[in-house]
Amino acid sequence: MLNYIWFGMMAIAVMAGIYNGRIDEVTEAAIHMARVSVDIAIGLIGIMALWLGVMKIAEESGLIAVIARLLKPVMVRLFPDVPADHPAMGSIVMNMSANMLGLGNAATPMGLKAMEELQSLNPHKETASNAMVMFLAINTSSVQLILPATVVALLGIHASDIFVTTILATTFSTIAAIIAVKLLEKMKRFRLDEDTPLSDSADKETSDD
Repeated sequence: MLNYIWFGMMAIAVMAGIYNGRIDEVTEAAIHMARVSVDIAIGLIGIMALWLGVMKIAEESGLIAVIARLLKPVMVRLFPDVPADHPAMGSIVMNMSANMLGLGNAATPMGLKAMEELQSLNPHKETASNAMVMFLAINTSSVQLILPATVVALLGIHASDIFVTTILATTFSTIAAIIAVKLLEKMKRFRLDEDTPLSDSADKETSDD
């Protein structure tokens, strides 16, 4: 789908350039932005290497385990369907820690692993469990204690100007996400019985309608 979208945008740009007689400017802009994208990507290498190294040190030193123990009282309430000692909890904590540190790329594989572990606990394999929805909501909103490396690279010294506002905005967005999930999972239309297969539940809703 994204391929079609990008192709459509490029086709529109070319046609607009031809129609307005400015196709040369379109070509120059494409070449210029290709060069800019390379400069940005190379500039991000150092920052990403730094924070990925910090994350690895935190993992090897046991800091992640300490964070997991500190967050355990909160985690068992956010994910009541997940056993406290299940591997999914560790993956979730590592993902959340990486996101808090602004390491979006480092958080991705941890998030995928967490989803895989949560799926193993999911009684309805064809739909997301409450724990999976909660994790996705928190992952999307994600409290930011450190600005993402991409933001720091792009804004430079001005990145510090939005530090406090970023923490406040992401904190409130995470709270809103948690409240939304907790409210929606209590609604009958979004609730599935543990012992009822997904197909039976869907048939029941159809018959009720």
